[in-house]
Amino acid sequence: MLTNQQLADVRRFIGYPMLGDVIADDTRDLAYGWVSPGVWQTLFHRLSTLRPEEEAQVVTFLATLYGLETAVTGSSANLDTDQAAVWVHNKNEVSDRMRLYKLWRRELCSFIGIAPGPSLGSGGSRIVRG
Repeated sequence: MLTNQQLADVRRFIGYPMLGDVIADDTRDLAYGWVSPGVWQTLFHRLSTLRPEEEAQVVTFLATLYGLETAVTGSSANLDTDQAAVWVHNKNEVSDRMRLYKLWRRELCSFIGIAPGPSLGSGGSRIVRG
């Protein structure tokens, strides 16, 4: 079974807000996923009923995401350098790392079968006529 920290991290990585004092269960959660014709399940239910091999895959996703998240924040150390000797800073480093980080977050959503949450966005482009 995933630890409480891992459960909170999955929720955060796939774009859903923290629960606070709200209790998520098999029938109540902000995150629902369509898993088969006519069957919807909550994120809570999906994560609390993982088979061992599925849990191992979620743990692997988490390890990857922890590393990518740290790399994004670590890239701030290079923001003050444009060029040093023959080394040239990638001006797109932060956006490149964020794009990769968000890609892996979406891959976790896909694996779990839950749509990306509000903080992850829809992932597409919208045209608004005003």
